[in-house]
Amino acid sequence: LFLVSLSESLFFSFQMARYSAGTVDCPGSPKSVRIVVVGDKGTGKSSLIVAAATDIFPPNVPPVLPDTKLPVEFFPDNIPVTIVDTSSRPEDRDMVAEELKRADAVVLTYACDRPETLERLSEYWLPELRRLEVKIPIIVAGCKLDFRDDNNQVSLEQVMSPIMQQFREIETCIECSALKQLQAQEVFYYAQKTVLHPTGPLFDQDSQALKPRCVRALKRIFILCDHDRDGALSEAELNDFQVKCFHAPLQPSEIEGVKRVVEEKLPEGVNERGLTVTGFLFLHALFIEKGRLETTWTVLRKFGYNNDIRLAEELLPSSIFKRAPDQSFELTSVAIEFLKGMYMLFDDDQDNNLRPQEIEDLFSTAPESPWKEAPYEDAAEKTALGGLSFDAFLSMWSLMTLLEPARSVENLIYIGFPGEPATAIRVTRRRRLDRKKQHCERKVFQCFVFGPNNAGKSALLNCFLGRSYADNQGSITDERYAVNMVDESGGAKKTLIMREIPEDGVQGLFSSKESLAACDIAVFVYDSSDESSWKRATELLVNVATYGEATGYEVPCLMVSAKDDLDSFPISIQESTRMTQDMGIEPPVSISSKLGDFNNLFRKIITAAQHPHLSIPETEAGKSRKHYNRLINRSLMAVSIGAAAVVVGLAAYRVYATRKSSSA
Repeated sequence: LFLVSLSESLFFSFQMARYSAGTVDCPGSPKSVRIVVVGDKGTGKSSLIVAAATDIFPPNVPPVLPDTKLPVEFFPDNIPVTIVDTSSRPEDRDMVAEELKRADAVVLTYACDRPETLERLSEYWLPELRRLEVKIPIIVAGCKLDFRDDNNQVSLEQVMSPIMQQFREIETCIECSALKQLQAQEVFYYAQKTVLHPTGPLFDQDSQALKPRCVRALKRIFILCDHDRDGALSEAELNDFQVKCFHAPLQPSEIEGVKRVVEEKLPEGVNERGLTVTGFLFLHALFIEKGRLETTWTVLRKFGYNNDIRLAEELLPSSIFKRAPDQSFELTSVAIEFLKGMYMLFDDDQDNNLRPQEIEDLFSTAPESPWKEAPYEDAAEKTALGGLSFDAFLSMWSLMTLLEPARSVENLIYIGFPGEPATAIRVTRRRRLDRKKQHCERKVFQCFVFGPNNAGKSALLNCFLGRSYADNQGSITDERYAVNMVDESGGAKKTLIMREIPEDGVQGLFSSKESLAACDIAVFVYDSSDESSWKRATELLVNVATYGEATGYEVPCLMVSAKDDLDSFPISIQESTRMTQDMGIEPPVSISSKLGDFNNLFRKIITAAQHPHLSIPETEAGKSRKHYNRLINRSLMAVSIGAAAVVVGLAAYRVYATRKSSSA
C-alpha cells in the first residue's frame, strides 16, 4: 500500500515532466535506437512491425521487410527508431548475426498459438544470442495472441518466469496481436525504453539494491547540488535540482510530501537541514523499483552520464588530448592546487598521510577507484601506515596523466574539479624541439629501465619507492611502473616515472615505430659481478640506440652498474668505460640496492633527461651514416659555391662585354 500511494504522489512534477524534459539533448544519451527482430518462421515478425508502424494489419507481407524507420515523434522521448526485420532461413544466419552486432535492442518473437516456438526460445534462440555475445537488452514478444486457445489460458508470468530465471538478459516480456492491434506499438516502446533507460546499469535484481557505480554517480550529483556543503539538500537546493533536471519547480507541499515519505521509511534520510544523501539514494531506489527508470536516467544524463554510468565522451573532447608521439601531458598549476585542497580535505587528521580508506572516500564519487589495478597499484611510495604522502599522491596523479590523460581528467571531474577539462592538463613541447633548444622544461620525466633478468631492475625500482630491495612486486616478465618525486639542487622537485621493461619484452616494445617517443631517458642495468649480464646490457643499449637512430627518436642513455657490494668481474671497469666512451655517453653509475648506496642516480637521471641533446649513444652504423651525410653536405656546399662562382663570373663577363661594346 505504501508503494502504491508513493507512486501516485511522490515527486508529482517528476512524473509530469519526465517526457517533456527529454534526454536526447543531454550528453551521453543515445541519439537513435536500432531494434532487430528475430524469431522462428511464421511467428509474426513482419506483421508485428507493419502493425506497429502503420496501425494496420497487413493481409500480405514479404518474407523480410526493408528497414522501417519510425518518425522522431512516434514515442515521447523523440528519439528516431529503426526496426530491422530478419530472415528465419538457416542459410541467412550469418546475415542475422551481422545485424545483431549493429543492434541496440533485440525483439525475440514466438507465436502464442504454437508452443513449439516458445520452447525454441530456450532451446535455440537465447543460447544462440549468448553464443554471439549479444550484450544488449532482449524483449520477448508473444505474437498472435488472438489465435491462442481460449480453453488453455496460461498467464504470461507462468509461461515466462522459468525462462527469465535461466536467461537474466531478458528485460521485458509482452504478448501482442498485430491483427487486433493489441500492444503492437508497446513492444517497440519497451524495446526503445530498455535502450534509453536500461535497468542493468542501475539496479541489481538479485540483491534488490542500487548498483555501486549508480550509487557513486548519484552521490556525486548530490554533492554538486549541495551548494552550501552542509550534507543535506535544502528546499532551495531541491528546487534547483528539480529545475535543472526536469524544467519544473517543486511546490512546498510536494517537498514536504517527499520528506515525509522518506522519513517514514528511512528516518536518517531527512534531518533538520533537508534531504540527506541516504534519503536521496533511497528515493532513486524507490523510483527504479516502481519502474520509473526514466526519472533516474534523466537525472544521470543531465549531469553528463552515459549508459555505462561514466562521463559522456562529449564532456571530454578528444581535441584536448591530441599530441605528437614525443609530447606528453602534465597537470597544470590549477589542477595541482585543486588536488592540494582535496588532499587536505580528505586527510582528516592532517598528518600528511592519506590512508587507504581516505583514498577510497576521495574516489567514492568516481565509478571506481582508478588506483586499485595495474599499473597504479603499488606504483608510489607508501608511508609507514600504508597511506600516501602529498608528494606520493601528486606523483600518482602525474603517472595517470602521463599514461592516460583522458582518464586522469575524467577522475578529476568526478572528485569535483570545477574548471573546464582543458584547464587541468597541458601538453609539453616536442622532445625533438627540446633537443634543438638543448634544454627540456618538463616537470615529469619517464625513464625506461632495461636490463637482463636478475640484473637488479626490480630492486632498483623497489628502493626508488623506499622499499626493501628484496620486495617481490611481480614476476620478472611483468612490466611495472614506479613514480616518485626527486629533489633537485636548489629545492625544486621533479617527478620521475620509472618503467621496468622485462628482458623478453624488448622485442615487443620495438614492434611500434613510436615506441621510444614516450621515453625521456633510458637506463641499462647490469649485474657488475656477472660478465654475461654486462654483455647483455650492452647488446640492449646498442639495440635501443640503433632503433632510435632508425626511427628518429634517439634518447639519452645511462648505464647502471648494480650490485656494487659484490666483487666485479675481471676488467669490468676498463671494459665498461671503453664502451661508454666509444658510444659517447657517461661512464656507468655504480650502485648497491642492498646497501642503499645509489650514488645520486635518480638526480643524475633527471639531469640527463633535462638535457636531451647530451648522452645520446651513437652506434658504428650511426657514426658512418653521420659521416656520410657530412660528406654529402660538404659536396653539395662545394657544388653550390662553384655554381655561385660560375654565375658571378658570367654576370661579370656580361657587364664587361656590355661596356666594351658601348665604348666601341
